Amino acid sequence: MAQSDGGFLSRWTLKTGGVIAPDERLPMGQTIAVGLQHVVAMFGATVLAPLLMGFDPNVSILFSGISTLIFFFVTGGKLPSYLGSSFSFIAVVIAASAYSGSGPNANIGVALGGIIAAGAVYAVIGLIVMKAGHGWIETLMPPVVTGAIVAVIGLNLAPIAVKGVSANGFDAFIGLLTVVAVGVIAVYTSGTLQRLPILLGGLVAYIVYAVLANGAGMGKPIDFSGVMNAAWIGMPNFTAPVFEAGAMALIAPVAIILVAENLGHVKAIGVMTGRNLDPLLGRAFLGDGIATMISGAGGGTGMTTYAENMGVMAVTKIFSTLIFIVAALFAILLGFSPKFGALILTIPGSVLGGLSLVVFGLISATAGRIWVENKVDFSNARNLITVGVALTVGAGDLMLKFGGFSLGGIGTATFGAIILYQILNGRSSR
Repeated sequence: MAQSDGGFLSRWTLKTGGVIAPDERLPMGQTIAVGLQHVVAMFGATVLAPLLMGFDPNVSILFSGISTLIFFFVTGGKLPSYLGSSFSFIAVVIAASAYSGSGPNANIGVALGGIIAAGAVYAVIGLIVMKAGHGWIETLMPPVVTGAIVAVIGLNLAPIAVKGVSANGFDAFIGLLTVVAVGVIAVYTSGTLQRLPILLGGLVAYIVYAVLANGAGMGKPIDFSGVMNAAWIGMPNFTAPVFEAGAMALIAPVAIILVAENLGHVKAIGVMTGRNLDPLLGRAFLGDGIATMISGAGGGTGMTTYAENMGVMAVTKIFSTLIFIVAALFAILLGFSPKFGALILTIPGSVLGGLSLVVFGLISATAGRIWVENKVDFSNARNLITVGVALTVGAGDLMLKFGGFSLGGIGTATFGAIILYQILNGRSSR
């Protein structure tokens, strides 16, 4: 149990080894180091998503930190999660803003209005869950469905990781080296080193890449000119939203996907921590919804609880919610520091790809834990068909189009799993 002698930190019991629960904390130095590792884990996706939509990545980084702080306080500091750019918005944002696919998005304001609408719907769902309970969501999305959604998220992201290590033989070597470095540190070290496999494994691979590419000319050299020319401190490029009914109607339904995604994340974290976090679902939805609205109001992307950081928690066994305050503050600093942002952007794609291979794989593997812990019966044809179809649809990134509305692989698999399970739920298939 957490101590309660009045101070903020006293709400978390100090612990120096073993599994660190949400209401426990590491010594300050280790807390900062692990928080930085979570920044590294989220960085690739939080930067990639806005780039794909023509948003400013520095603004999205800033709002990911602000959103994580909002989520922390709305959930009472009880649910370990990092909020970052959601990939679920990409297809609808591109459609609503008629984005060309390169450079800044000239119609970003219209997309921001839609993102705010999605956040508002999401927040309302959170309030309903807080008032009426989460039973109806459990009925729609039982463990077999939420596990499938978690697995789909990792599998759907897999091509991003694979692409990062597939450009040429050198990149493949660096990517696999990154995987091995992370694994060796996670398995064969101890103490503080063992708690930082993503950060240290990435650093090892970065150094090897720099030596072989910049020093021996075996690959594309890392270009540090952007770091040298960037300012240490600078204001992000904020953008105001524009509210258009068509764009709002197109983007707002993404809230349903975020609910399913967040539900899967909360369930997964509950399994990893051995705690029932279901009572926090309403607050989790509300916090994420408010964060998405605030992010959209300033030029940031829609936000979601990040599976990438769940992967880090799965490796490190550190679930202290204080870690995410540290990570959020680091992200905010990044948002106001063009130089530091430029430095992070020098991380080679093959290194990020290697890290992604590990983290995205851990996300998918978490689904297995959900099914095992909840004793999901795969001899039941209903469960088997629901999961099998969802995984194939998600991994294959099946996109459905309804007029101007496009539903990507994660969304299609999410709604498909929910609907298919209910259709097949009328009769036991044992």
